[in-house]
Amino acid sequence: MTQPTRILRRSEQDPANCWSIEDLFPSDAAWYAALEDCKDIPAQIAAFRGKLGASAADLLAYLHCEEELDRRLDALFIYPMLRKDTDTGDSDAQALLGRSQDFQLKVNQAQAFAMPEINAIPAETLEQFYRDEPALVPYRRYLTRVRRGQSHMLSQAEEDILAAVGRLAGGPAQIFNTLRNADLKFPDALDAAGKPHPVTNGSYVSLSHARDRTLRANAFRSLYDTYGSLRNGFAAMYNASVQKDVFYSQVRHYDSFLQSAMYPSEIPEEVYHNLVDTVHNNLEPLYRYLALRKKALGLDELHLYDCAVPILPEADQVIPFETAKQYVLEATRVLGQEYHDVLVSAFENRWMDIYENQGKTSGAYSCGCLVHPFVLLNHKDSLRSAYTVAHEMGHALHSYLSSRNQPPLYRRYVTFVAEVASTCNEMLLTQYLLGQCGDKRQRAVLINYFLDQFRNTLYRQTMLAEFEEKSHALVERGESLTVDRLNRIHKDLVRLYFGPDVVLDPGIEWEWARVPHFYRKFYVYQYATGFSAAVALSQRILHGGPAAVRDYLGFLSGGCSKDPIALLRGAGVDMATPAPVQTALDLFAGLVEEMEQLLA
Repeated sequence: MTQPTRILRRSEQDPANCWSIEDLFPSDAAWYAALEDCKDIPAQIAAFRGKLGASAADLLAYLHCEEELDRRLDALFIYPMLRKDTDTGDSDAQALLGRSQDFQLKVNQAQAFAMPEINAIPAETLEQFYRDEPALVPYRRYLTRVRRGQSHMLSQAEEDILAAVGRLAGGPAQIFNTLRNADLKFPDALDAAGKPHPVTNGSYVSLSHARDRTLRANAFRSLYDTYGSLRNGFAAMYNASVQKDVFYSQVRHYDSFLQSAMYPSEIPEEVYHNLVDTVHNNLEPLYRYLALRKKALGLDELHLYDCAVPILPEADQVIPFETAKQYVLEATRVLGQEYHDVLVSAFENRWMDIYENQGKTSGAYSCGCLVHPFVLLNHKDSLRSAYTVAHEMGHALHSYLSSRNQPPLYRRYVTFVAEVASTCNEMLLTQYLLGQCGDKRQRAVLINYFLDQFRNTLYRQTMLAEFEEKSHALVERGESLTVDRLNRIHKDLVRLYFGPDVVLDPGIEWEWARVPHFYRKFYVYQYATGFSAAVALSQRILHGGPAAVRDYLGFLSGGCSKDPIALLRGAGVDMATPAPVQTALDLFAGLVEEMEQLLA
């Protein structure tokens, strides 16, 4: 399959290139019928209110109910999201999503009593429950996680109120995503010959890799000038999101937003501080790489729009989706036959939505689901897109193996480990491709790509995490997030991370306005920690033999059956220390040196 030559309407897409959403429901009508069948669920949940601490049997019955509801509601809640994301302007999809969110709110309100009741059970009573009812013992880990937040639980009435306003809390993210994906339009970018090129959130990535420097510069201005023209609106949206985050952290009596973001996932705050400190101590190799990029491209000045284009023209090779698929299958063979067979099934049975169409959500993601994962792509027949296939299928296999090997209450892994499996696949793809080439320039192409991925993931995501932490800290101190304040924070961080020799083009100061992950509370730092863990794990997989592979597959199958630090230790890496981040940054420095030698 080769990507279409123009951006199609959704109705023009070849179904073979689209995910098999009918695996969830054959039609919207079937979804509405299933919703009707589920209307009694809030009442079923509410029937347990006041009973969870009464006896071991009551508590066990409620947990069994939760697991059954997970099975019944999984597809019901996922189907509308997938429909909307393939065409954000589709009013029928918007109606589905609205009904889904209304029902989710009712379910959340019905469940609001559970956490306070579980937390109110005296410790000695709960221990007696385990003795009275051995079938409760497998839920000890789940109940311990719930009760870990005892000091941050509110009264039943307060919990009911927070559950009732849950949909309002999601307003800033919903408005941002609708504006960004459905309504925001960018002027065409002209190339050196005066030919116009359409600019979208999805196409901008490809345009930033263009050989034509005029096109890169004009695409940069098109994108950032458009976001900048709405900067006050985006600032209001982001401010509302930050205010919401800080409100929840304060009303639940956390010491800080940072603690509220990391504590529920059992991540020590030192993990974030270790990351930032270690990256700050290793900025010099990044400056050295950017200087190499400037020299290799023959530029008098290195602008921000020059930082993504591949250094060597050989990188412009066309890699159709079918080729990318074969690369991923071969690169991951080291993970064993089961992993390989599931990947083959994913490709053959349309787990993914491959190409961009008008109104489709930009970027890429994997959505775990009990039926099977669903993967959204916007494939561009490039090396970058081939890596995206590897990345998202890493997520998909992680979700698949956890769901197949863990009970419902343990199948969902926390976000801290979410980027490990995806990035590990990228590491394995890099090693596979390097092993296939004997040509110095082709090796340089691959190292160049890897260095750019390294910069975008470990360095850049740490920078964005700092922006997020700083902006939340301002609101915690009672200060307002004005456009000027947000611009200044972001520009100062870009200057620190890119160094003194990169020209900071006008518009970069409001880059914060286009980052969707800022609406997922403190997510981005986990790209950097996940990347660091993946570097270590990929080396262990390639050189540690069957035991290393077995440990890694155990991690992928672990869900949240252990805390994330323990899960990663079991696979062979300790993220509670700065060592994995430093090891990854040492690898970056070594590859910069090799790149200098290859280009000499």
